Amino acid sequence: MPTKKASLAKIIVRNILRRVEDSITLLKVRFTERQFIYLASVLIAISCALAVIVLKYFAHKVFLFANYVNTYLKLPYINSILPIVGILLTVFVVKHFLGGHIEKGSSKILYAIAKKGGFIGKKQMYAQIVTSSLTVGLGGSAGLESPIVITGAAFGSNFAQKYHLSQKERVLLLACGVAAGISAAFNAPIAGVLFAIEVVLVDVAISAFIPIMISAATGALISTIVLKEDVLLSFRQEEQYDYHNIGYYILLGILAGFASVMYSRHFRAIENYFHHRKMKVYNKALLGASLLALLIFFSPTLFGEGYESIKTLTSSNPNVLLENTLFDEHKSNEWLLLLFVGATIVLKAFASGLTIGAGGNGGNFAPSLFVGSYLGFFVSKFFILTGINTNLPVANFTVVGMAGILSGLFHAPLTAIFLIGEITGGYDLMVPLMIVSSISYAVSKRFESHSIDVKGLAAKDEAYTSDKDRNVLLNIDVNKIIATDYATLTLDQSLQKVVEIFSTSNQKIIPILDENKILLGVVEYENVKAFIFNPYRIKFTPIEEIMTPPKAKINVEDGMIKIIKSFDKSKAKELPVLKHGVYHGCLSKLRILEKYRVKLKEMVIE
Repeated sequence: MPTKKASLAKIIVRNILRRVEDSITLLKVRFTERQFIYLASVLIAISCALAVIVLKYFAHKVFLFANYVNTYLKLPYINSILPIVGILLTVFVVKHFLGGHIEKGSSKILYAIAKKGGFIGKKQMYAQIVTSSLTVGLGGSAGLESPIVITGAAFGSNFAQKYHLSQKERVLLLACGVAAGISAAFNAPIAGVLFAIEVVLVDVAISAFIPIMISAATGALISTIVLKEDVLLSFRQEEQYDYHNIGYYILLGILAGFASVMYSRHFRAIENYFHHRKMKVYNKALLGASLLALLIFFSPTLFGEGYESIKTLTSSNPNVLLENTLFDEHKSNEWLLLLFVGATIVLKAFASGLTIGAGGNGGNFAPSLFVGSYLGFFVSKFFILTGINTNLPVANFTVVGMAGILSGLFHAPLTAIFLIGEITGGYDLMVPLMIVSSISYAVSKRFESHSIDVKGLAAKDEAYTSDKDRNVLLNIDVNKIIATDYATLTLDQSLQKVVEIFSTSNQKIIPILDENKILLGVVEYENVKAFIFNPYRIKFTPIEEIMTPPKAKINVEDGMIKIIKSFDKSKAKELPVLKHGVYHGCLSKLRILEKYRVKLKEMVIE
């Protein structure tokens, strides 16, 4: 009987989904292209907001459960045990249900845009929700926002694929999903829009803002209706901004920049260590999770996203953070609290790296806010305890610090400014937010050219950066513009054949090959012009005499950036292309420029 009921439920759900899809298809026919995009942005935002609700509620309930066990059942080690269980379960799900691999981090969205035309696989619409809820929900020291934005991007991409939309529309709807995810996660629609534009999109026209804004507003609306305030990260600013403290905010911005660089490098080092370590997946998971459990034992605030501890820092009694720690008996000691907070700032990068490196799923958005809040608290509390300035508003520095690390780590100062402005319920802190975010960004940019998400991809030419020309070149597929029909010759052929080729084609070079298609050299048109009207020289001059080494050689594996540099350095118009050391074809600079012009037009989202 239960099986029949389950089958009946599946049939009902399938029929409902089919009717919804048919209705959307009918609307696509009746609506204009722009109207259909507006509809799509709303539907994508609703889907993404529902995913956010599931993730946030699950993570919040597990946090309450862990606190309950600690407080009432007196099992202080539960905080260390749950993350091990969560990471092992995540690895199990990935190995047995997701093909042994899952995309991690919002960098995968950037890769999809730069290299896949905005295509994201269907499984990302549910894989991120399942795995991140297990990892972060059960205490892994990472954030839910990156899985949320990947889920939103997957909704947008697959909606566009389902209804056969163009690449520009596909990327636009992908960005709508990202904006809706951030907006719903923080109830911060402006920050959602800015994150999509600052981090995801490269070139965007003003008209493209409208669908992104619709998605962000829809996501925030659903989040406001369904999620309670204690589930979201939100504050009520009570202390006023005082311009006399500008110097301290400048110092906070500088420290936030250096802290961002430190976090980024330590996180990547740990993640790379686990990535290159040859171990069975369960052994790797157990090793990383056990080390994470040890860190959480000493600093329980590393458990999960850490948003509850951020709220504690801004409260009137931040010493609560020392409860259920080795320092519980001395929790009234202000200096001990300061040292605990300072140590936690350093440990967070290791905790997040262990969580992701061991096989868990999550992101660095929440950790950046965690580290920023702790840094802001540390700076302000230090000056208060030393007596240098006893009037510093600790709560203000705590929330402004979040913007500093977010800006420095993701190179997204506008997102940082408006996100903190929105979650604090006002913009009274706008000046310090701008100061701290911009200084942190400048310092971080000085030592790290790319954000934590882009750095690894940029090194392999797999993501867009602020260099727009470079981004367009990355979008050009080298294999599609290589001419493999060039006429070639061997050394035993006559110069008369060279003249025939140049007179009947647009070739500027003729590759000279041996019997194994190894490139021996090239004959350039400029070197043959003197022979064209001299029959004697044409008849008796061997090809070897006029053959020269190519000005440069291109390999199929070379990226477009390297290829363009080869053309610029050699001043050549055409160059031979090798594949696995063997001649493959020729590439014309003119053809690259023509393709560049086409791609530039395709990539500007309107």
